[in-house]
Amino acid sequence: MSIPLVPELLRSHLSKLAETDMRIDGRSRFESRETTLETGILGNAEGSARVQMGNTIVLAGVKFQLMTPYPDRPTQGGLMCSAEVRPVAGRGWEAGPPSAESIELGRVVDRGIRESGCIDVDELCIIPGERAWQVILDLFAVSDDGNLFDAFALAGIAALRTAIVPAERFEIGEDYPLPVSKTPIMCSYHKVGGRYVLDADKREETGGDERIHITLGDDGHVHSLQKGLKGIFSAAEFDEIMEHALTRCAELRELVDNATKE
Repeated sequence: MSIPLVPELLRSHLSKLAETDMRIDGRSRFESRETTLETGILGNAEGSARVQMGNTIVLAGVKFQLMTPYPDRPTQGGLMCSAEVRPVAGRGWEAGPPSAESIELGRVVDRGIRESGCIDVDELCIIPGERAWQVILDLFAVSDDGNLFDAFALAGIAALRTAIVPAERFEIGEDYPLPVSKTPIMCSYHKVGGRYVLDADKREETGGDERIHITLGDDGHVHSLQKGLKGIFSAAEFDEIMEHALTRCAELRELVDNATKE
């Protein structure tokens, strides 16, 4: 199979930049693009957020529905996370059923949130074996200029932190804030030009290699670790990434805290 010419030329250019520890947009290796976070921006959602990282823009919305608990988990509610990226977001995305890439986006974000235990699914139970809340987190890309993983994860936890359970509408009590006990934060690193960089833009993703997604909790514990695409990383590379992720996740957690203050 022939290799597309443009990505190969881009890879060569990125490798030359890496020789002098430069990036295509002038950032340093572990420098993120400017990141902004807004909450309460979708009037029809029970919780919502908008994140912009450079030219990457995403929305997150939370809805609730009643469910019958699964027979093997009669005292637990549910959490469901999905990501949608339509052609309007950028080149390479097509209309139709969810692509493998968008499914991966939803699953990686879901894993970080779910494994953190920030939402106690037992607290979502209304009547054991009969009725429980299902939390639905929908993620939508408005503009894809790279690193949708981190943008979705940040918008997702911010939306959950502001969500209100609509008990009154379902005639089962008064509305109340969704209990969210932790703030899991994802940081993604992409191998570009032979070394890992933070917050890769679309050109770096196109001309890069494997990637790593790390979700850390408030206490610095790893809630999830996902490797994407083919390739390997050394123990030294992983140590360097983890050391930086601890600092960057703390910065983004502070951003969420400030955006979700009452």
